[in-house]
Amino acid sequence: MAGITLTSVQKSYGATRVIHGVDLDVADGEFIVIVGPSGCGKSTLLRMVAGLEWITEGEIAIGGRRVNELEPKDRDIAMVFQNYALYPHMSVYRNMAYGLRIAGLPKQEIDARVQKAAQMLQLGDYLDRKPRALSGGQRQRVAMGRAIVREPSAFLFDEPLSNLDAKLRVQMRLEIKELQRSLGITALYVTHDQVEAMTLADRLVVMNAGVAEQIGRPIDVYARPATTFVAGFIGSPAMNILDADGAGGAVRLAGHEIPVSAEVSGQLSGPVQLGIRPEHLHPCGEGEATFLLRVGLVESLGADAIVHGRLDGTATPFAARLPGTAPISEGDLLPLRSAPEDHHLFDRETGRRVG
Repeated sequence: MAGITLTSVQKSYGATRVIHGVDLDVADGEFIVIVGPSGCGKSTLLRMVAGLEWITEGEIAIGGRRVNELEPKDRDIAMVFQNYALYPHMSVYRNMAYGLRIAGLPKQEIDARVQKAAQMLQLGDYLDRKPRALSGGQRQRVAMGRAIVREPSAFLFDEPLSNLDAKLRVQMRLEIKELQRSLGITALYVTHDQVEAMTLADRLVVMNAGVAEQIGRPIDVYARPATTFVAGFIGSPAMNILDADGAGGAVRLAGHEIPVSAEVSGQLSGPVQLGIRPEHLHPCGEGEATFLLRVGLVESLGADAIVHGRLDGTATPFAARLPGTAPISEGDLLPLRSAPEDHHLFDRETGRRVG
């Protein structure tokens, strides 16, 4: 395997710039997930690494070798696509062996590689079947096997689980992560699914409108989002983000003073945005309340319930994730407490984190 380096990578279509100078250093054996909403540039970035899109400015290196001008076949990478891209008239064995045959490898080596990958992916009983006789999960395993047998420097995954049902996606996530660890794969993985991103990644790249808003470990991105966009995108339900005013080591919101951590209290001045994750809110007595939520809708999820409503006396939407056993009804005024260290502050003008 090999590392991947992107240096000030940009992409434009005519006068329209869609990737705005991305810098990324992927270590050998690291699993990087590029996540973001539709149209943010994540697939375009992956396709530039693959050589399916030419970059406008900057440099891409794989294994220390500049690949800007190289064709995809010369970059020593393997891609796994959303739509599997299997040959329907070929058996599983022939689909996995095809690239090796084209490369002119000896028949014995081809067979050894295919059999090893098939055993790893639990495909040994299906090598004689055609793709139409396989389930979606089995087809995706074949696509992964075709990439594995090539033994490339890096693997690129373009939303490979999007066509699978929810239960199978969970299973395949676990299989991909276990496979990556056992093989020491260097991987770039694109998804719009933040659960996929959080569970698979060694590090996340959160994309927004062609900009890498934040790069970091999943837990760091969750705990210390760099911008309001990251704060609202990572986490389910999304973080509550509220306009407030900072002064005197606290913020004022709807006539109430909200305490904040000592880390940022000295930096408060003027308009800010206050963020609080729904899962960091807890029912309490009215005298202990940080927020008063006028309940509008309760989504029961079994163990949990997502309570939607508005802050009392305002038109500000607000949500809390509470135990599913809590007796809550529409119209209730629900007192909620939160800890100062769970309050996130952002500059209202730039959207960037304060402190």
